[in-house]
Amino acid sequence: MHGWIPVTVQAVAVLALALAVGWRPGRWLPRLPLIGGLGLAAAACAYWFVADDGLSGEPAPPTLWMWIALTGAAATILVLGWRGAAWWRRGVALLAVPLCLISASLTLNGWVGYFPTVESAWGQLTSGPLPDQSDMAAVNAMAGSGSAPGRGRVLQVTIPADASHFKHRGELVYLPPAWFAQSPPPALPTVMMIGGEFNTPADWLRSGGAIRVIDEFAAAHNGSAPVLVFVDSGGSFNNDTECVNGPRGNAADHLTDDVVPYLISHFGVSSEPSHWGVVGWSMGGTCAVDLTTMHPDKFSAFVDIAGDLSPNAGTRAQTIARLFGGSVDAWAAFDPSTVIAKHGRYSGVSGWFAVNGSATTADTGGQLAAAKSLCALGQANGIDCAVVTEPGKHDWPFAGKVFADSLPWLAGQLSTPGVQPVPFPGAAPEAASWRSPGPPAHRAPGR
Repeated sequence: MHGWIPVTVQAVAVLALALAVGWRPGRWLPRLPLIGGLGLAAAACAYWFVADDGLSGEPAPPTLWMWIALTGAAATILVLGWRGAAWWRRGVALLAVPLCLISASLTLNGWVGYFPTVESAWGQLTSGPLPDQSDMAAVNAMAGSGSAPGRGRVLQVTIPADASHFKHRGELVYLPPAWFAQSPPPALPTVMMIGGEFNTPADWLRSGGAIRVIDEFAAAHNGSAPVLVFVDSGGSFNNDTECVNGPRGNAADHLTDDVVPYLISHFGVSSEPSHWGVVGWSMGGTCAVDLTTMHPDKFSAFVDIAGDLSPNAGTRAQTIARLFGGSVDAWAAFDPSTVIAKHGRYSGVSGWFAVNGSATTADTGGQLAAAKSLCALGQANGIDCAVVTEPGKHDWPFAGKVFADSLPWLAGQLSTPGVQPVPFPGAAPEAASWRSPGPPAHRAPGR
Protein backbone atom coordinates (compact mmCIF):
# COMPACT_ATOMS: atom_id res chain seq x y z
CA MET A 1 0.00 0.00 0.00
CA HIS A 2 2.89 2.36 0.75
CA GLY A 3 6.57 2.72 -0.01
CA TRP A 4 8.46 2.51 -3.26
CA ILE A 5 6.52 -0.21 -5.14
CA PRO A 6 3.38 1.75 -6.17
CA VAL A 7 5.38 4.88 -7.08
CA THR A 8 7.97 2.92 -9.10
CA VAL A 9 5.42 0.89 -11.07
CA GLN A 10 3.40 3.99 -11.92
CA ALA A 11 6.51 5.94 -12.97
CA VAL A 12 7.58 3.10 -15.28
CA ALA A 13 4.06 2.95 -16.72
CA VAL A 14 4.17 6.67 -17.58
CA LEU A 15 7.63 6.25 -19.14
CA ALA A 16 6.43 3.29 -21.22
CA LEU A 17 3.46 5.29 -22.49
CA ALA A 18 5.70 8.20 -23.44
CA LEU A 19 8.11 5.93 -25.32
CA ALA A 20 5.26 4.13 -27.07
CA VAL A 21 3.98 7.43 -28.48
CA GLY A 22 7.35 9.04 -29.05
CA TRP A 23 7.72 12.56 -30.42
CA ARG A 24 5.68 12.14 -33.56
CA PRO A 25 3.04 14.90 -33.43
CA GLY A 26 2.13 14.58 -37.07
CA ARG A 27 1.14 10.96 -36.58
CA TRP A 28 -0.60 11.10 -33.21
CA LEU A 29 -2.32 14.50 -33.06
CA PRO A 30 -5.17 13.46 -35.42
CA ARG A 31 -5.73 10.36 -33.31
CA LEU A 32 -5.77 12.06 -29.91
CA PRO A 33 -9.59 12.45 -29.82
CA LEU A 34 -10.04 8.72 -30.43
CA ILE A 35 -7.36 7.75 -27.88
CA GLY A 36 -8.75 10.11 -25.25
CA GLY A 37 -12.33 9.14 -25.98
CA LEU A 38 -11.68 5.41 -25.57
CA GLY A 39 -9.70 6.02 -22.40
CA LEU A 40 -12.50 8.10 -20.91
CA ALA A 41 -15.01 5.45 -22.00
CA ALA A 42 -13.07 2.78 -20.06
CA ALA A 43 -13.09 4.98 -16.94
CA ALA A 44 -16.79 5.77 -17.37
CA CYS A 45 -17.69 2.07 -17.65
CA ALA A 46 -15.72 1.28 -14.47
CA TYR A 47 -17.39 4.19 -12.65
CA TRP A 48 -20.84 3.01 -13.75
CA PHE A 49 -20.11 -0.54 -12.59
CA VAL A 50 -19.03 0.62 -9.11
CA ALA A 51 -22.00 2.98 -8.74
CA ASP A 52 -24.59 0.60 -10.21
CA ASP A 53 -23.66 -2.28 -7.91
CA GLY A 54 -23.33 -0.05 -4.85
CA LEU A 55 -19.80 -1.37 -4.28
CA SER A 56 -18.71 1.47 -2.01
CA GLY A 57 -20.29 4.09 0.18
CA GLU A 58 -17.23 6.33 -0.25
CA PRO A 59 -15.92 7.91 -3.47
CA ALA A 60 -12.90 6.31 -5.08
CA PRO A 61 -9.70 8.37 -5.42
CA PRO A 62 -9.57 10.32 -8.72
CA THR A 63 -6.26 8.63 -9.55
CA LEU A 64 -8.10 5.31 -9.90
CA TRP A 65 -10.22 6.63 -12.76
CA MET A 66 -7.12 8.29 -14.25
CA TRP A 67 -5.23 4.99 -14.38
CA ILE A 68 -8.22 3.15 -15.82
CA ALA A 69 -8.47 5.84 -18.52
CA LEU A 70 -4.72 5.52 -19.20
CA THR A 71 -5.12 1.73 -19.50
CA GLY A 72 -7.77 2.25 -22.17
CA ALA A 73 -5.58 4.82 -23.89
CA ALA A 74 -2.55 2.50 -23.79
CA ALA A 75 -4.56 -0.29 -25.42
CA THR A 76 -5.71 2.10 -28.14
CA ILE A 77 -2.14 3.31 -28.77
CA LEU A 78 -1.00 -0.31 -29.06
CA VAL A 79 -3.56 -1.11 -31.74
CA LEU A 80 -3.28 2.15 -33.72
CA GLY A 81 0.51 2.35 -33.59
CA TRP A 82 1.37 -1.27 -34.27
CA ARG A 83 1.64 -0.93 -38.06
CA GLY A 84 4.74 0.91 -39.10
CA ALA A 85 6.28 1.09 -35.59
CA ALA A 86 9.79 -0.13 -34.83
CA TRP A 87 10.00 -3.50 -33.10
CA TRP A 88 11.23 -1.96 -29.84
CA ARG A 89 8.40 0.60 -29.82
CA ARG A 90 5.89 -2.22 -30.32
CA GLY A 91 7.38 -4.01 -27.33
CA VAL A 92 7.18 -0.90 -25.16
CA ALA A 93 3.57 -0.25 -26.26
CA LEU A 94 2.72 -3.85 -25.44
CA LEU A 95 4.33 -3.47 -22.01
CA ALA A 96 2.52 -0.18 -21.28
CA VAL A 97 -0.92 -1.84 -21.17
CA PRO A 98 -0.27 -4.25 -18.26
CA LEU A 99 1.80 -1.59 -16.48
CA CYS A 100 -1.13 0.83 -16.56
CA LEU A 101 -3.46 -1.95 -15.46
CA ILE A 102 -1.16 -2.85 -12.55
CA SER A 103 -0.97 0.84 -11.62
CA ALA A 104 -4.78 0.96 -11.52
CA SER A 105 -4.78 -2.19 -9.37
CA LEU A 106 -2.24 -0.69 -6.96
CA THR A 107 -4.38 2.45 -6.67
CA LEU A 108 -7.44 0.29 -6.00
CA ASN A 109 -5.52 -1.66 -3.38
CA GLY A 110 -4.38 1.57 -1.76
CA TRP A 111 -8.04 2.58 -1.55
CA VAL A 112 -9.40 -0.61 0.05
CA GLY A 113 -6.24 -1.87 1.75
CA TYR A 114 -6.82 -5.47 0.67
CA PHE A 115 -3.11 -6.32 0.48
CA PRO A 116 -1.22 -4.19 3.01
CA THR A 117 2.12 -5.79 2.10
CA VAL A 118 3.75 -7.83 -0.66
CA GLU A 119 3.91 -10.75 1.77
CA SER A 120 0.13 -10.74 2.30
CA ALA A 121 -0.49 -10.53 -1.45
CA TRP A 122 1.88 -13.41 -2.16
CA GLY A 123 0.32 -15.51 0.60
CA GLN A 124 -3.14 -14.97 -0.86
CA LEU A 125 -2.11 -15.66 -4.46
CA THR A 126 -0.18 -18.81 -3.54
CA SER A 127 -2.56 -19.99 -0.79
CA GLY A 128 0.32 -19.81 1.65
CA PRO A 129 0.03 -20.79 5.32
CA LEU A 130 -1.98 -18.54 7.60
CA PRO A 131 -0.79 -17.17 10.96
CA ASP A 132 -1.01 -19.84 13.69
CA GLN A 133 -2.31 -22.38 11.15
CA SER A 134 -2.38 -25.98 12.31
CA ASP A 135 -4.26 -29.20 11.56
CA MET A 136 -6.83 -31.21 13.47
CA ALA A 137 -4.42 -33.98 14.44
CA ALA A 138 -2.00 -31.52 16.07
CA VAL A 139 -4.86 -29.70 17.79
CA ASN A 140 -6.30 -32.92 19.18
CA ALA A 141 -2.87 -33.95 20.49
CA MET A 142 -2.39 -30.60 22.20
CA ALA A 143 -5.91 -30.64 23.63
CA GLY A 144 -5.32 -34.04 25.17
CA SER A 145 -2.10 -32.92 26.84
CA GLY A 146 -3.93 -30.35 28.96
CA SER A 147 -1.15 -27.75 28.57
CA ALA A 148 -1.88 -24.38 26.97
CA PRO A 149 0.39 -23.31 24.08
CA GLY A 150 1.90 -19.84 23.97
CA ARG A 151 -0.26 -18.89 20.97
CA GLY A 152 -3.63 -19.95 19.65
CA ARG A 153 -4.18 -22.25 16.69
CA VAL A 154 -6.06 -21.74 13.41
CA LEU A 155 -7.88 -24.64 11.78
CA GLN A 156 -9.47 -24.89 8.36
CA VAL A 157 -12.87 -26.54 8.72
CA THR A 158 -15.53 -27.80 6.34
CA ILE A 159 -18.89 -27.00 7.88
CA PRO A 160 -21.80 -29.01 6.46
CA ALA A 161 -24.60 -26.96 4.92
CA ASP A 162 -27.36 -29.37 5.90
CA ALA A 163 -29.70 -26.62 7.09
CA SER A 164 -29.02 -23.91 4.51
CA HIS A 165 -27.80 -25.84 1.43
CA PHE A 166 -25.56 -22.81 0.87
CA LYS A 167 -22.54 -23.54 -1.36
CA HIS A 168 -19.60 -22.15 0.55
CA ARG A 169 -15.84 -22.40 0.74
CA GLY A 170 -13.77 -23.76 3.61
CA GLU A 171 -13.94 -21.69 6.78
CA LEU A 172 -11.51 -21.04 9.63
CA VAL A 173 -11.60 -21.37 13.42
CA TYR A 174 -9.19 -19.77 15.88
CA LEU A 175 -8.77 -21.58 19.23
CA PRO A 176 -7.14 -19.49 21.99
CA PRO A 177 -4.56 -21.02 24.37
CA ALA A 178 -7.22 -21.36 27.11
CA TRP A 179 -9.11 -23.83 24.91
CA PHE A 180 -6.22 -26.31 25.30
CA ALA A 181 -5.77 -25.88 29.05
CA GLN A 182 -8.23 -28.56 30.12
CA SER A 183 -9.99 -31.63 28.77
CA PRO A 184 -12.76 -31.40 27.73
CA PRO A 185 -12.20 -27.80 26.57
CA PRO A 186 -13.99 -25.01 28.44
CA ALA A 187 -17.21 -23.60 26.97
CA LEU A 188 -15.63 -20.37 25.77
CA PRO A 189 -17.51 -17.49 24.12
CA THR A 190 -17.38 -17.22 20.34
CA VAL A 191 -17.15 -14.34 17.86
CA MET A 192 -18.24 -14.70 14.24
CA MET A 193 -15.95 -12.72 11.91
CA ILE A 194 -17.36 -11.46 8.58
CA GLY A 195 -15.40 -9.66 5.85
CA GLY A 196 -16.38 -7.19 3.16
CA GLU A 197 -18.30 -7.57 -0.07
CA PHE A 198 -15.43 -9.10 -2.07
CA ASN A 199 -13.93 -11.51 0.41
CA THR A 200 -12.47 -14.85 1.37
CA PRO A 201 -12.67 -16.34 4.88
CA ALA A 202 -8.92 -15.68 5.27
CA ASP A 203 -9.18 -11.92 4.70
CA TRP A 204 -9.49 -11.09 8.39
CA LEU A 205 -6.25 -13.02 8.98
CA ARG A 206 -4.17 -11.75 6.04
CA SER A 207 -5.51 -8.21 5.58
CA GLY A 208 -7.10 -7.44 8.94
CA GLY A 209 -4.35 -8.77 11.21
CA ALA A 210 -6.93 -10.45 13.44
CA ILE A 211 -4.68 -13.29 14.63
CA ARG A 212 -1.96 -10.96 15.87
CA VAL A 213 -4.61 -8.95 17.75
CA ILE A 214 -6.32 -11.94 19.37
CA ASP A 215 -2.99 -13.60 20.29
CA GLU A 216 -1.79 -10.42 21.99
CA PHE A 217 -5.11 -10.12 23.81
CA ALA A 218 -4.92 -13.74 24.98
CA ALA A 219 -1.32 -13.28 26.15
CA ALA A 220 -2.45 -10.34 28.30
CA HIS A 221 -5.24 -12.45 29.86
CA ASN A 222 -3.43 -15.68 30.75
CA GLY A 223 -4.35 -17.31 27.44
CA SER A 224 -8.04 -16.48 27.69
CA ALA A 225 -9.89 -15.05 24.68
CA PRO A 226 -13.00 -15.82 22.64
CA VAL A 227 -12.97 -18.49 19.96
CA LEU A 228 -13.13 -16.84 16.51
CA VAL A 229 -14.85 -18.33 13.47
CA PHE A 230 -14.04 -16.74 10.11
CA VAL A 231 -17.06 -17.49 7.98
CA ASP A 232 -17.80 -17.51 4.26
CA SER A 233 -20.76 -15.23 3.64
CA GLY A 234 -20.51 -15.25 -0.16
CA GLY A 235 -19.62 -18.70 -1.42
CA SER A 236 -17.29 -17.09 -3.98
CA PHE A 237 -15.11 -14.01 -4.07
CA ASN A 238 -17.53 -11.80 -6.01
CA ASN A 239 -20.92 -13.10 -4.80
CA ASP A 240 -22.39 -10.28 -2.72
CA THR A 241 -25.05 -11.92 -0.56
CA GLU A 242 -25.13 -9.23 2.17
CA CYS A 243 -25.70 -12.21 4.52
CA VAL A 244 -29.35 -12.58 3.51
CA ASN A 245 -31.42 -15.43 2.10
CA GLY A 246 -32.30 -14.95 -1.54
CA PRO A 247 -31.43 -15.76 -5.16
CA ARG A 248 -27.71 -15.55 -4.35
CA GLY A 249 -27.99 -18.25 -1.71
CA ASN A 250 -29.21 -18.78 1.83
CA ALA A 251 -26.22 -17.07 3.44
CA ALA A 252 -28.12 -16.05 6.58
CA ASP A 253 -29.26 -19.60 7.27
CA HIS A 254 -25.72 -20.85 6.78
CA LEU A 255 -24.33 -18.48 9.41
CA THR A 256 -27.04 -19.08 11.98
CA ASP A 257 -28.12 -22.69 11.37
CA ASP A 258 -24.91 -24.32 10.08
CA VAL A 259 -22.01 -22.42 11.65
CA VAL A 260 -23.33 -21.89 15.18
CA PRO A 261 -24.36 -25.53 15.85
CA TYR A 262 -21.10 -26.77 14.29
CA LEU A 263 -18.93 -24.69 16.62
CA ILE A 264 -20.95 -25.81 19.64
CA SER A 265 -20.83 -29.50 18.77
CA HIS A 266 -17.25 -29.74 17.45
CA PHE A 267 -15.36 -27.32 19.70
CA GLY A 268 -17.50 -27.28 22.84
CA VAL A 269 -18.03 -23.51 22.83
CA SER A 270 -20.85 -22.02 24.85
CA SER A 271 -24.33 -22.30 23.37
CA GLU A 272 -25.65 -19.31 25.31
CA PRO A 273 -26.47 -16.24 23.20
CA SER A 274 -24.89 -14.07 25.89
CA HIS A 275 -21.56 -15.66 24.88
CA TRP A 276 -21.87 -15.13 21.11
CA GLY A 277 -20.91 -11.98 19.19
CA VAL A 278 -20.45 -10.84 15.58
CA VAL A 279 -17.77 -8.57 14.11
CA GLY A 280 -18.04 -7.36 10.53
CA TRP A 281 -16.38 -4.83 8.26
CA SER A 282 -18.18 -2.88 5.50
CA MET A 283 -20.78 -5.34 4.17
CA GLY A 284 -19.89 -7.53 7.14
CA GLY A 285 -20.76 -4.67 9.47
CA THR A 286 -24.27 -4.58 8.05
CA CYS A 287 -24.39 -8.35 8.53
CA ALA A 288 -23.30 -8.02 12.17
CA VAL A 289 -26.21 -5.70 13.00
CA ASP A 290 -28.66 -7.76 10.98
CA LEU A 291 -27.71 -11.12 12.52
CA THR A 292 -27.79 -9.82 16.08
CA THR A 293 -31.05 -7.91 15.84
CA MET A 294 -32.79 -10.71 13.92
CA HIS A 295 -31.46 -13.46 16.22
CA PRO A 296 -31.05 -12.21 19.80
CA ASP A 297 -31.61 -15.85 20.74
CA LYS A 298 -28.20 -16.62 19.15
CA PHE A 299 -26.11 -13.42 19.46
CA SER A 300 -25.91 -10.68 22.08
CA ALA A 301 -23.17 -8.27 20.91
CA PHE A 302 -21.88 -6.90 17.62
CA VAL A 303 -19.19 -4.63 16.22
CA ASP A 304 -20.33 -2.88 13.04
CA ILE A 305 -17.28 -1.45 11.26
CA ALA A 306 -18.42 1.04 8.60
CA GLY A 307 -21.54 -0.87 7.65
CA ASP A 308 -24.56 0.41 5.71
CA LEU A 309 -28.02 1.25 6.97
CA SER A 310 -29.36 -1.96 5.42
CA PRO A 311 -28.28 -4.65 2.93
CA ASN A 312 -27.03 -2.79 -0.13
CA ALA A 313 -26.63 -4.00 -3.72
CA GLY A 314 -27.26 -0.69 -5.47
CA THR A 315 -30.35 1.46 -5.13
CA ARG A 316 -33.23 0.29 -2.96
CA ALA A 317 -35.07 -1.02 -6.03
CA GLN A 318 -31.93 -2.76 -7.33
CA THR A 319 -31.25 -4.28 -3.90
CA ILE A 320 -34.77 -5.69 -3.66
CA ALA A 321 -34.51 -7.12 -7.17
CA ARG A 322 -30.98 -8.53 -6.87
CA LEU A 323 -30.97 -9.85 -3.32
CA PHE A 324 -34.62 -10.69 -2.71
CA GLY A 325 -36.03 -11.55 -6.13
CA GLY A 326 -38.23 -8.45 -6.11
CA SER A 327 -39.96 -9.23 -2.81
CA VAL A 328 -40.41 -6.14 -0.64
CA ASP A 329 -41.50 -8.33 2.28
CA ALA A 330 -38.28 -10.36 2.05
CA TRP A 331 -36.29 -7.12 2.01
CA ALA A 332 -38.13 -5.84 5.09
CA ALA A 333 -37.36 -9.08 6.92
CA PHE A 334 -33.62 -8.28 6.61
CA ASP A 335 -33.77 -4.50 7.00
CA PRO A 336 -32.28 -3.76 10.46
CA SER A 337 -34.44 -0.69 11.07
CA THR A 338 -37.60 -2.62 10.30
CA VAL A 339 -36.41 -5.62 12.31
CA ILE A 340 -35.60 -3.54 15.41
CA ALA A 341 -38.87 -1.59 15.28
CA LYS A 342 -40.90 -4.76 14.79
CA HIS A 343 -39.09 -6.68 17.54
CA GLY A 344 -39.55 -4.02 20.18
CA ARG A 345 -37.70 -4.14 23.46
CA TYR A 346 -34.40 -6.09 23.49
CA SER A 347 -32.66 -7.36 26.60
CA GLY A 348 -28.92 -7.93 27.00
CA VAL A 349 -28.02 -6.83 23.44
CA SER A 350 -25.25 -4.31 22.77
CA GLY A 351 -23.37 -2.93 19.79
CA TRP A 352 -20.31 -0.89 18.82
CA PHE A 353 -20.74 1.20 15.65
CA ALA A 354 -17.34 2.25 14.25
CA VAL A 355 -16.99 4.94 11.58
CA ASN A 356 -13.80 6.31 10.08
CA GLY A 357 -12.60 9.88 10.29
CA SER A 358 -13.47 10.63 6.65
CA ALA A 359 -17.19 10.21 7.40
CA THR A 360 -18.90 13.58 7.95
CA THR A 361 -22.33 14.73 9.04
CA ALA A 362 -22.80 16.24 5.58
CA ASP A 363 -22.89 12.73 4.12
CA THR A 364 -26.55 12.07 4.88
CA GLY A 365 -26.54 8.66 3.22
CA GLY A 366 -23.17 7.37 4.42
CA GLN A 367 -21.84 5.23 7.22
CA LEU A 368 -21.99 7.93 9.92
CA ALA A 369 -25.65 8.64 9.22
CA ALA A 370 -26.37 4.90 9.15
CA ALA A 371 -24.59 4.30 12.46
CA LYS A 372 -26.35 7.19 14.20
CA SER A 373 -29.76 6.14 12.87
CA LEU A 374 -29.37 2.48 13.86
CA CYS A 375 -27.89 3.25 17.27
CA ALA A 376 -30.65 5.77 18.08
CA LEU A 377 -33.31 3.26 17.07
CA GLY A 378 -31.53 0.53 19.01
CA GLN A 379 -31.28 2.62 22.17
CA ALA A 380 -34.99 3.38 21.94
CA ASN A 381 -35.57 -0.39 21.94
CA GLY A 382 -33.20 -1.46 24.72
CA ILE A 383 -29.97 -2.01 22.72
CA ASP A 384 -26.96 -0.54 24.52
CA CYS A 385 -24.76 1.00 21.82
CA ALA A 386 -22.35 3.78 20.91
CA VAL A 387 -21.06 5.37 17.70
CA VAL A 388 -17.26 5.53 17.85
CA THR A 389 -15.28 7.59 15.33
CA GLU A 390 -11.65 6.68 14.74
CA PRO A 391 -8.97 8.03 12.37
CA GLY A 392 -8.65 6.19 9.10
CA LYS A 393 -10.47 5.49 5.88
CA HIS A 394 -12.65 2.73 4.49
CA ASP A 395 -10.00 0.04 4.19
CA TRP A 396 -8.75 -3.15 5.83
CA PRO A 397 -6.17 -1.43 8.07
CA PHE A 398 -9.01 0.59 9.58
CA ALA A 399 -11.04 -2.59 10.11
CA GLY A 400 -8.08 -4.25 11.84
CA LYS A 401 -7.54 -1.26 14.12
CA VAL A 402 -11.20 -1.16 15.13
CA PHE A 403 -11.14 -4.88 15.91
CA ALA A 404 -8.13 -4.34 18.17
CA ASP A 405 -9.75 -1.37 19.90
CA SER A 406 -13.17 -2.99 20.36
CA LEU A 407 -11.94 -6.45 21.41
CA PRO A 408 -11.59 -5.66 25.16
CA TRP A 409 -15.15 -4.32 25.19
CA LEU A 410 -16.51 -7.25 23.16
CA ALA A 411 -14.69 -9.91 25.19
CA GLY A 412 -16.05 -8.36 28.38
CA GLN A 413 -19.57 -8.24 27.01
CA LEU A 414 -19.37 -11.95 26.18
CA SER A 415 -18.18 -12.83 29.69
CA THR A 416 -14.81 -14.16 28.57
CA PRO A 417 -13.13 -15.80 31.58
CA GLY A 418 -10.67 -13.46 33.26
CA VAL A 419 -11.79 -10.42 31.23
CA GLN A 420 -13.48 -7.57 33.06
CA PRO A 421 -16.24 -5.57 31.32
CA VAL A 422 -15.24 -2.13 30.08
CA PRO A 423 -17.41 0.79 28.95
CA PHE A 424 -17.60 2.28 25.50
CA PRO A 425 -14.87 4.86 24.73
CA GLY A 426 -15.66 8.17 26.36
CA ALA A 427 -18.31 6.73 28.68
CA ALA A 428 -17.96 7.27 32.42
CA PRO A 429 -17.67 3.94 34.23
CA GLU A 430 -20.57 4.73 36.54
CA ALA A 431 -22.75 5.66 33.58
CA ALA A 432 -21.70 2.81 31.31
CA SER A 433 -24.14 0.02 30.71
CA TRP A 434 -22.78 -3.48 30.39
CA ARG A 435 -23.67 -7.01 31.26
CA SER A 436 -22.53 -8.22 34.67
CA PRO A 437 -19.61 -10.60 34.17
CA GLY A 438 -21.05 -13.21 36.52
CA PRO A 439 -19.19 -16.50 36.77
CA PRO A 440 -16.80 -17.47 33.95
CA ALA A 441 -18.43 -18.79 30.80
CA HIS A 442 -17.19 -22.34 31.23
CA ARG A 443 -18.62 -22.49 34.77
CA ALA A 444 -22.08 -21.22 33.97
CA PRO A 445 -24.08 -24.11 32.47
CA GLY A 446 -27.60 -23.19 31.60
CA ARG A 447 -26.95 -19.46 31.80
